[in-house]
Amino acid sequence: MKFGTKAIHAGVYPDPTTGAIMTPIYQTSTYVQRSPGDHKGFEYSRTHNPTRSQLQDALAALDNGKHGLAFATGMAAIDCIVKLLQPGDEVISTNDLYGGSYRLFTKVYQNYGIKFHFVPMHDMTAVEAAVTERTKLIWVETPTNPLLNIIDIAAASAVAKKAGALLVVDNTFSTPYLQTPLELGADMVMYSLTKYMAGHSDTVMGAVIVNDDELHERLSFYQNACGGTPGPQDCFLVLRGLKTLHVRMQRHCENGRKVAEFLKAHPKVEKVYWPGFEDHPNHAIAAQQMRDFGGMISFVLQGDRKEDAVACLEKFQLFSLAESLGGVESLSGHPATMTHASIPAEERRKAGLSDSLIRLSVGIEDAEDLIDDLRQAIE
Repeated sequence: MKFGTKAIHAGVYPDPTTGAIMTPIYQTSTYVQRSPGDHKGFEYSRTHNPTRSQLQDALAALDNGKHGLAFATGMAAIDCIVKLLQPGDEVISTNDLYGGSYRLFTKVYQNYGIKFHFVPMHDMTAVEAAVTERTKLIWVETPTNPLLNIIDIAAASAVAKKAGALLVVDNTFSTPYLQTPLELGADMVMYSLTKYMAGHSDTVMGAVIVNDDELHERLSFYQNACGGTPGPQDCFLVLRGLKTLHVRMQRHCENGRKVAEFLKAHPKVEKVYWPGFEDHPNHAIAAQQMRDFGGMISFVLQGDRKEDAVACLEKFQLFSLAESLGGVESLSGHPATMTHASIPAEERRKAGLSDSLIRLSVGIEDAEDLIDDLRQAIE
């Protein structure tokens, strides 16, 4: 099946009891057994729930993977992955990753004897130089948040395999509509489903997709044992969102291109970060591993002054100032004080994230209205 067909049909089926075409919300905590251990595949909803099971199957299908696991939040998904490690293990991560990931790595798991190395990944030589005999995990975001840096997934996979390490790709910005990391050599694909996959800013969830049966079994054990599982209502909302993922992502990409080109031509804009530009670092890799370039854009105004950025953010009318991204509505953000505030200022600046950087999540409104809003806010 083509992607749009899979988004609507793969992994789901009509309710066997009523024929309902939409997956029912199985709002139950437990399931009646005919005899001890004699049940219909479900015992307790922390472990399994029919609504969640269909969502997990649908997610796996979209990523051309074998197994999907859903979690209460994206952070719960990341937490489950890191639980695969042991004290003394080492992780290599991109140096401009999402602030919540950085916080979990450095403020929680570092205390349990896991060592994290944060390196620029636009060139794999930096990753190779950080590999030691204790390297067990390589963590990739591409495009990165918020500088939209592009990391070569296939090259990262080669480094991971040589090191005997697992490769994880946070694919939140791209979704499987734009790239499928498992096919490029990743061992795990992680999502904040809150963003594009759900797409309507009305639920918070995460997911991990894998092909390997043993890896799936280990992750499933932690999913159940640690209990970071989502409720059926949230699973239903994401299932609903997936059915329009392809049409939404197409519009996000179309609008993203128009907004990026407007910003690049604006005399008061100093720098625009968007992987669709030919002069964007690793644009050629983006063109090779992505099907389009997405609706996430970051930019810096002339003079690179924080006060100018704040004034611009306060004047937006359609680009609502809010945390998160990937909804149908356009959002704006100030990473230094919002999504990436947990990263020390020195580390942010070292990675190129200035205090005046503005991040845009371009929605699916009419592009002309979005450009008018940008024009009045910048001028």
